Amino acid sequence: MNDFLLIFRRDAGFDAQLTPAQLQAISKPWQDWMGGLAAQNKLADSGNRLAVEGKVVKPGNVITNGPYVEIKEAIGGYIVVRAASLDEAAELSKGCPILTTGGNVEVRQIVPMQP
Repeated sequence: MNDFLLIFRRDAGFDAQLTPAQLQAISKPWQDWMGGLAAQNKLADSGNRLAVEGKVVKPGNVITNGPYVEIKEAIGGYIVVRAASLDEAAELSKGCPILTTGGNVEVRQIVPMQP
């Protein structure tokens, strides 16, 4: 088994457009989907949501506000799943609730660093 990072992307500012009740309503499908992955022993790390604010560190010790506001999509969070292949990890992603709200899931294998 290998570990794969599932990166959740959607339109920048999507969460800011939702009321607290709407945010709570979209939490249940996420809990159900991630619970299903955990029940299959496919959830390696439950991941986290990411704050909207951030910084970008560039060469020359330059630090700017980020993420870049001119991009349409923003990374909203991630989880790590266990799967036998990239194809299997992509199949697991098909049930992700972000797909029902116009977002997408980027699937990347995690390659351990060699000492």
